[in-house]
Amino acid sequence: MFSIKFKNSKLFYLDQTKLPQKEVWRRCNNVSEGFLAIKELQVRGAPLIGVFAAYCIAVYANNLKLEKDKFIKKIGKSIEELKLCRPTAVNLAWALDELKGVLLENSNKSINEIRKALLDEAQKIYRQDIKLCDKMADFGIKLIKSGDSILTHCNAGFLATAGEGTALSLIYKAQKIYKNIKVYADETRPLLQGARLTAWELSKRKINCTLICDNTAAYLMQKGKIDKIFVGADRIAANGDAANKIGTYSVAVAANYHKVPFYVVAPFSTFDLSLSSGKQIPIEERDADEVKTILGKIDIAPKNIKVFNPAFDVTPSKLITAIVSDRGIIYPPYGKNIKKLLNKNT
Repeated sequence: MFSIKFKNSKLFYLDQTKLPQKEVWRRCNNVSEGFLAIKELQVRGAPLIGVFAAYCIAVYANNLKLEKDKFIKKIGKSIEELKLCRPTAVNLAWALDELKGVLLENSNKSINEIRKALLDEAQKIYRQDIKLCDKMADFGIKLIKSGDSILTHCNAGFLATAGEGTALSLIYKAQKIYKNIKVYADETRPLLQGARLTAWELSKRKINCTLICDNTAAYLMQKGKIDKIFVGADRIAANGDAANKIGTYSVAVAANYHKVPFYVVAPFSTFDLSLSSGKQIPIEERDADEVKTILGKIDIAPKNIKVFNPAFDVTPSKLITAIVSDRGIIYPPYGKNIKKLLNKNT
């Protein structure tokens, strides 16, 4: 299962806004189309948008016909513009900065050599993300036991990465070993990534999954129905504070009260050590219609009502039991252990 593919110098993506009713593949021809695909959540998930954006630049460079100086300047400008489409997920900026570095390192070479270097880097990022997912699963499986009932919020599977996922990669690996893992998936308002995407993914993998409303999670914890919680992340600060889809913080608070382990799963590219705490993480705010309608189709609120629609919230590190990364499981104190583990050679 995969959600983007690069074939014959062409970039294609699975339009996630059409799921679960239809599986629609679209072609991305340039940076403008890539920008819209990410902004409109046709392509989403912190690691995946980084991979996709890298390929967007490579495809754009392959088709761009300018003299060398203007070519380099135009590619550099496009990289900076693409960073702006979603500000919270740091993987996007990380991947694009990798391509910018390649662009500068090869600026003395021919245009064709620069094109090849950019494509090689995009493919490297793609392959790396697949490996990172496998590594997170290998580490995280140690936290799962036979018969566990696991809660997850939003979508952190193969629709959010180039590989098996972040949080869901652990579940996919656990299912192969234990066969009796049960998953509760929050619907994840307002865009229903849990209902539309996670439930679809888990059904595809024939995993025992129960969809619940977001406001049901605490009740299930109260009833002892949840053994542990795994979520992804879009940016993790140096102190372990983690930004993830709106509603994650509420789940973490309830988990802390009911003494349910709460785990964040993310690769090294999601960590932003330039930020000392989650208070510095930029939070994307999205259109009011996402809240006032159901997927833009059915009105559910007065047209003139005010709306506050942050796409993400930040879970303080003190509510996080551990962070599962591709380099190992990180436990408190996060400020010390994150830096120590991320400095390890991969």
